[in-house]
Amino acid sequence: MNASRPDANPSAGDLPFEEALGQLEEIVRRLERGDVPLDESVAIYERGEVLKRHCEQLLKRAEARIQRITLTADGRPDGVAPLDVS
Repeated sequence: MNASRPDANPSAGDLPFEEALGQLEEIVRRLERGDVPLDESVAIYERGEVLKRHCEQLLKRAEARIQRITLTADGRPDGVAPLDVS
């Protein structure tokens, strides 16, 4: 993978969260610098949108997997419930 060209790899679906986020951060830095030609800016912006959606999906899956154990009145495990993080 070429870290200096996050738009060089079109597939985001197989990337782990940390790598996808790193590529997205690099895209933001490049766009904020403002020295990228217009055509390339559009292409890397589109890549950023793909990476953003991928990261959001991975985060939603991770949240769904976080659970809390519910206990009975005498302290025995009774099951699991979604973790309320709010």
